[in-house]
Amino acid sequence: MFPEFEIVRRQRPVTIAVDSTSSSRPAANAAIEVACDGPVSLTFTSGGDVLTGRYDGRRVWLETTSGSRRTTHASRRHARVRLGAGRFALTLTGTMLTALTQETDGAWAARARVDLSELGIEPRDEAWLADLTADHEGAAGDARIGAFGQLGLRDIRAVTYADGSPFRDDGGTVLLTATSAGPGFFPTAHTSVWALDPTTYELVHRGALYFRREGLVYGDHATHLMRDGDEWVVTTSTWAGFKAPDEKDPGKPWSPVGVTIARSREDVTRGEHVLDATPLALPTDGLTSVGVWDPQLVRRDDEWLVGYVSAEKYFAFHPVIASGPSLDALSLRAARSDRTATEGTTLVPLGGTVVVGASDGRDNPRRVRARYPIFDLDLNEVAELRSAYVSNLPWPTLIPVGDEWLHVAFDGTPHGGPLPGYGTHGEVVISRSTQSRSTQSRSV
Repeated sequence: MFPEFEIVRRQRPVTIAVDSTSSSRPAANAAIEVACDGPVSLTFTSGGDVLTGRYDGRRVWLETTSGSRRTTHASRRHARVRLGAGRFALTLTGTMLTALTQETDGAWAARARVDLSELGIEPRDEAWLADLTADHEGAAGDARIGAFGQLGLRDIRAVTYADGSPFRDDGGTVLLTATSAGPGFFPTAHTSVWALDPTTYELVHRGALYFRREGLVYGDHATHLMRDGDEWVVTTSTWAGFKAPDEKDPGKPWSPVGVTIARSREDVTRGEHVLDATPLALPTDGLTSVGVWDPQLVRRDDEWLVGYVSAEKYFAFHPVIASGPSLDALSLRAARSDRTATEGTTLVPLGGTVVVGASDGRDNPRRVRARYPIFDLDLNEVAELRSAYVSNLPWPTLIPVGDEWLHVAFDGTPHGGPLPGYGTHGEVVISRSTQSRSTQSRSV
């Protein structure tokens, strides 16, 4: 059904601070980065909240002031910079404040961090963001102040038209959305937009999307961006507000992952945008479901198709397909509840129909581990994508290029040292088909 693929490029566009003319931010996604040859301090300020990262030439720590409350935060294991730092950075990603140093090999390492929500500070509030300023003191030079970029990219999906075909800009480049990994778990990430040159495989950052919901601005991600007529339709997963259930304390409040939808007539493929998001009800009738994520939309023959993931618990999940005459009238079409670690549900137009790709993770039953199954729209498996299955849960993002295909995936390689823990992945892995697409399509 699809040709075999071989890896043609691996890359990781790590960026801490994206230069901006203003330190005020539309979302809690900010960074200060400086060159340093001695002690230096970096500070975010909003109203009575002062958030400072300090480096004295040997150690790194954080200081926070909120009203009359003052706190200091240092890591016992990771604060010391043994070989010195050429650059120092302070980042705000969601509610997480992090100080990082750049080592002699160019890699960044987190040295101190604190969750501001535990201190009663809410940086996702637009009034708080409107007052945000940034400053630096000490032996600092080459200052960059603006948005936080990413430590890695994952959840890569093609920007499409409503029929599922890839959207290309005027220069012929393919557009992608990705999850820009922050220095920690999922609430530190956000959605970014990228241009991919299908010949050189170069990735160029185009912008970022944030989502206004429940009175706050979130960096939600695992997003699909679709062009429908004269507007953009954006569906995303509410990972930025996720709080896992506490198995030791079942009564402790937690926040599930859902899917939201937003629309805009602005060019959301460039620059930063805050979109008003509302819940998109995805059916889970007959399923044990505690959350849904990884949405993708296709409209064909006056019918909407939606691919997504449903979780029986955190974290056991499987692919689902819904359909209906409108997004307000969807019904469950199929589910593969025999999987326990399969996500990245992807709708791919092929030979006059639509097939469904997914990623079978290594926590699945043995017979369906570390592979890319291809299903029909009733989720009957009809083929397997022959492409490198790297670490973590790479998605089957398939893009036709002339008579060939590109497969854009990602791996689980972390960046930023051990302090952030899980969530700083991954590296972008691009594969290309080894046989012509036209030859293979005729055999479908």
